[in-house]
Formats: sequence, C-alpha cells, structure tokens
Amino acid sequence: MRSQRVPVLCASLLLIVSGAGAQPSPNQNAATAEDHRNMMEQLGIKALRPGPSGNENAPNHANYDEAKANPFPDYPDLLTLKSGKRVTTAEGWWKQRRPEIVEDFEREVLGRVPANAPKVTWSVVRESKEKVGPWPVTARQLKGHLDNSAFPEITVDIDMVLVTPSWTTSGVPVMIMFGRPAFPSDPVPPAFARFAAMAGTDPPSTTQLIGAGWGYALLNPGSVQADNGAGLTKGVIGLVNRGQRRKPDDWGALRAWAWGASRALDYLESDKTVDAKRVGIEGVSRYGKAALVTMAFDPRFAVVLVGSSGEGGAKPHRRNFGEAVENLTGSGEYHWMAGNFLKYGAAESNFGAKTAGDIPVDSHQLIALCAPRATFISYGVPEKGDAKWLDQQGSYMATVAAGEVFRLLGAKDLGVTADYRAAKMPPVNVSQMDGKLAWRQHDGGHTDGPNWKYFIPWASKQLSYSAPARPLVSADTPEPRLDANSIVAHAQLVEKTKSGQTDVYFLGDSIVRRWGATDYPELLANWKANFTGWNASNFGWGADRTQNILWRIQNGELENVKPKAVVLLAGTNNLGTGESAADAVKGVQAIVAAIRAKVPEAAIIVTGIMQRNDKPALIAAVNEANTGLAKLADGGKVRFLDINGKLADAQGRLFDGMMNPDKLHPAVKAYQIWADALKPVLTELLGPPSTEDRAPAPTGDPSAKRTL
Repeated sequence: MRSQRVPVLCASLLLIVSGAGAQPSPNQNAATAEDHRNMMEQLGIKALRPGPSGNENAPNHANYDEAKANPFPDYPDLLTLKSGKRVTTAEGWWKQRRPEIVEDFEREVLGRVPANAPKVTWSVVRESKEKVGPWPVTARQLKGHLDNSAFPEITVDIDMVLVTPSWTTSGVPVMIMFGRPAFPSDPVPPAFARFAAMAGTDPPSTTQLIGAGWGYALLNPGSVQADNGAGLTKGVIGLVNRGQRRKPDDWGALRAWAWGASRALDYLESDKTVDAKRVGIEGVSRYGKAALVTMAFDPRFAVVLVGSSGEGGAKPHRRNFGEAVENLTGSGEYHWMAGNFLKYGAAESNFGAKTAGDIPVDSHQLIALCAPRATFISYGVPEKGDAKWLDQQGSYMATVAAGEVFRLLGAKDLGVTADYRAAKMPPVNVSQMDGKLAWRQHDGGHTDGPNWKYFIPWASKQLSYSAPARPLVSADTPEPRLDANSIVAHAQLVEKTKSGQTDVYFLGDSIVRRWGATDYPELLANWKANFTGWNASNFGWGADRTQNILWRIQNGELENVKPKAVVLLAGTNNLGTGESAADAVKGVQAIVAAIRAKVPEAAIIVTGIMQRNDKPALIAAVNEANTGLAKLADGGKVRFLDINGKLADAQGRLFDGMMNPDKLHPAVKAYQIWADALKPVLTELLGPPSTEDRAPAPTGDPSAKRTL
C-alpha cells in the first residue's frame, strides 16, 4: 500500500532568535559605533546614505514596487574577462574568469582570509549513544582550538556537534548546519520554543537527515566570530589582527563563518564515519549568506542549501527592493562584510559617492562560484514571515543568471530559457530541481524547514548517494514517514483537525484513506452515502504501518478534535513488510493506548485486518493477528469488529468482487459490507445521523492527479 508533528526550526534560525532576544549592551553599541567610524575614516568616508526601513509606514521605507526595482538592470557579465574577451570554455572559467570574480569579492565585498589564519586542532569533548527520532545515532561534541600562541590574549574554540547514524560502518554524507550545537537529547531552551512552529508540521531536518542515512554537524558560528561590530577585535578576526582593528580588505564575519565551516570540514575529512566527498553546508538568513559564501569559496563542499539569504546572499545588490546595500554598510550589519564594502554606501567621501551599481560583482556571480556543484536556493513567502525585504524575485533572477556558468561547466541549471531580466519566479511550492542548480519557494516563513523534504532526496540524487537500509523499528514505536508526499499529507491532515466538527474519526492506512478521499470519487460517494450526518472524518494514509500511524497521532492529527468514536484499521502493512502477527497486535495496542490518552471519552472500534490474497502466505498471519486484536476489546470503550466472514471463505479465499485486482484494496462492495457493520455501532454511540453534516471537507493524496 502507498502512502507526521514534531515542530522543527532550523538550527541557524535558533541562533538568530536567541541573539535577537538579548539587546546589545550600551558598551557593545559604543564599541560597534567606534569601529564603524574608524573604518569610515580609513576609507575617507564622511557620510553614508541611510538604509531603507523595513517599516512600510516609515518615511524612508524600502521600495516594493517592481517598476522601481531595477535601477541597474544589467548585472556584471559572468563570462567576459576584464580585458573584454569572452570566455567560452571550462578551462577559461577556471583559470581566468573565476579568479577575477574571486578577487573582486575578496577585495571589495567579503574580505580576504589572511595568510596567517591560525591552525585548528580538533578534539572530542564527549560522546554519547542517542536517538534521533526512533533511530540510533552517535553524537560527539567537538572543540576546534585555534592556535593563539602568537597572541595568547584571545582564545577561540570552535564549538560543533557531529551526529551520525549508528547502523552503518560506511562513511555517510553530512550536512554542516550553522546553528546551536546540541545533542539530540538536550532540551530546547524555552526561549526558542515559540519559534518552533515556523517550519510547520514537518519532521525536524535532523530527523529527516538521519532517516535518509545522512549525518549532520551543528556548528556555532558565534564561536568563530561574534555577530557584531564590537567583536571584530576578538574572535578569529581579532586573533589574526592581534586585537587591532581591521584594514579595509580584511575579512568580515561572513567570510570568517565560512572559514570556520571549512575548518569543520577539515575535521570531517579525518572522521571515518563521514563521507568527506559528500559534505554540504546549510544556513538561514544571515547564516544563509554564510552558507552561500562557504560553498562559493571552498570547492570541497559538495552541496549547499541557502535559506532566505537576502541582501549579501542570493539577492542582487543592484536591485532596489527591500534590504539594500546601505543597510549592509550601516553599523548594524557592516561587520558581515569587508571594510571596503562601505564605499558603496558612501554619500560623501574623498572619492565622491558610490552606489550598488559601482560594485564590480553581484550575487549571481557568488552563486556561479558554486558551479558545477549542487546548489539549492530556498525562500518562503512574505505572508508567513519570509518578508518581502529579502527580495525573493531578485534572488530568483540572480539564480537564473548564474545558470550560464553551470551550463558552461556541463551541469544542468534551472532550465529557464528567459533572460534573467525577464525571469519570473514560478508559483509557490513549484520546484525547479531537475539539475545541479535548484530553486524552490515554499509556503512557510523565514525558515528552510519546509524544503528539507525536497532538498534531501534531491541532494542524494545529485551526489549519487544510496542510503543503507534503516534499522527496523518496533511496531509500537512512533516512526515518521519521510517521503515528501507523506509529509505534505500529514500537514493537510493536521490542518483538517482545525476545521469542521469530527464526531467519527477514521484512522488507518490506505484501506481507510481511499474510502473518503477526493482522488477516489466512487469510494468517496459511498463514504458520503453511508456516513453523512455523523460528522465523519477520514485520517487514513497509504502504506502506513502502526509505527507511522502512532507518529501521526502523536504529532498533531489527534489534536483539536473530540471524536465520540474512533474507527481504527491498521496492521496489514506490518504483515506485508515481514513483521509478525504479534508485532501487528503490539502496534495496534499502542495506537489504542495513544488514542485513549488523547481522547479518553471516545469509543474505539478496532476493525480486524481484512483478509488479503495478494500474498497467500499472509492468510494465516491475518487470522492470527485478528485473534490477538479481538483481545483488545475491553467490554467498555474498546470494541472489536471483524467482517472477514463476509469478505472471504473459511480458508481465507476472497469472494468475487470484494477486492480490486491487487487482491489487497477493497472494492465498493467490501466497503459497503464494512459500512453495514459499522452503522449499528455508530447509531448506538451517536444516535441516528443528522440531516446536517459538519465534517471537514475531504482530502486526498497530494500527488494524485485524479480529483473530483
């Protein structure tokens, strides 16, 4: 049979919100202002243009009018050398044009990694056997000590946690994620809890990664370099500069964070549990910028997920839409960039005034530096909190423009043939993921959480990675489904709990799901004919085993509802995948217990597993399981209903017309038999059906093409 709610928040966003919760001290603000003023003096800048405001009611609010968004419509040419010669070969890109672009970014935008950057020595602080979701992992806390023998006054230790699956001896791909380094068992600080809903109902990215046979590393960028101007005389930048202020082409925090990620990769290259050729980097918001910078400058990284990066990331500097260059040159964000970048916000200086149009490079070139490796640009929607400030449309234009280099290097880009100036974003939730360069705007907020379910299989495909089989999970242990379609379906079912009125709650696998699904109109008609007036809602999902049903009802699908009766049919997929009858009974028993804990007043009608003839060897297993399920009836809230006597003969052979040709899924005739057995019970529990039905609207398979 075919076709889950742990709140998820990307690790990098947790760092941002934790930082946002604490206001800078007056001393920090003063030190930042002084450092900013010093850089302006070094550059001969007398005044900077103020950046636009994100408050649309402010006099200097940001522009959100597309008609005014492109004052500099022509971006620096990707494949034309400074000499004017056109690059037409991969060799010309690698040996000539790419070095020119790198030099411009290092000198004018991001700064240079110094030649005397310190050596990092890694050590394991602690190690623990834990679980991520239901799966066993090994977690290690790591410390990367920077050699400070040249300036002992500053100590820098990179903080990172590495988590890898415990069930394989081969090295696995790993995503380095800018975020709070925590063991799976560590509690999430209360300050972060209110942000957990931002990524919706999807399983956490860490669970999805481990379940897909990947590992992950949580790297604290703040342990490399502070996220403020006052910290520029500390951290790795301050250590290299021996506590002195930066020079104009010295690196900023973005480049320092990227350097820290590269040092983390140094360690991973020495770890046998890691496939160092398949290491990726991820971040959101300012750490999305850092992830893109990491990928652009370190060719060892195989894949990147760039989340909601905005100005300084995927958004073109030349676009007048939302956040602007002048915001990055102000005292709140200048520390991310090289000192020289302040020139492009100058209103008055020794060299006159400069604007975004004077910057020798732009974001499409930063994306192009990632080519031909797997590069995924992710955004959300303004309606959910991924503000227009980030300029999703401009970022898409830059991604389209970068495709020219991917194609030159033999890699498939987005497949968009339109000129980047005319390129329009695809609709929300429409993926452009057929090549090494990918784009997807999800329908969530300022997070990449909703895109992980698409990113992981895409990345595995791009890296030619086939994951080892996951260890079996006990039938009474919650286990999420990780395919994107099941995750989307779970979100729909959680949303269903918030509408209408549910008095009869059907729960199970595809046999349940099809009965009330929009993609099976004949079965839906039968459902309505039998249950209209009882406010019956269908919460089945195809291919679910008891483990998956448990996960779903423990993660939102049994919230917001107070059913008077729950009709449960589960276990056949456990038998079909090799689990025993006793396993199936144990799993159903766990579901019954979970239902009773959440809706203790509801009656539970456990339906016997329907006989199946697709695998004759399972006939006896079905009978054995039903014998065990019958014992769950307690003479009170839990009842047992077995209709197999009307579906099949004493030997388990199905009567004609009961099942579809697959000999597994019921036809209308069998569903009517089930309905006829249920209706007297429902009448006893709820009374006769009403003339009015308040059940939520039916749902279906999100991927199905068949609709009403």
